Amino acid sequence: MPSAMSADNIVSLSKFKVLKAAEDQEMAYKARILGMDKLQLLEEMVRFQEEKANAASGKMSVEMMIRGHYLFKQLEEHAETQELRILTRSYRRHLEMELAEVKKARP
Repeated sequence: MPSAMSADNIVSLSKFKVLKAAEDQEMAYKARILGMDKLQLLEEMVRFQEEKANAASGKMSVEMMIRGHYLFKQLEEHAETQELRILTRSYRRHLEMELAEVKKARP
């Protein structure tokens, strides 16, 4: 039985490391996003959606979720129309829920 517990701990530690590395990469992405104007943010949104559509597994990686969360937060803050603000807020919240599920699944 101790070996089963050890295997669970290794998997949990591995998952934690993936999440931590993704959060570290977020800092560099935030810096890049902060330097973008409105048009560049919209282009980044299109690029993000294309990357998501081309994901091999059909699901976003933790890194993509974190980047997307920050991107859509920036888009929401810079939206000039109510429609874009609603769209970006909705997508950001969706990503927050997905990230919460990932974190919840990690002991």
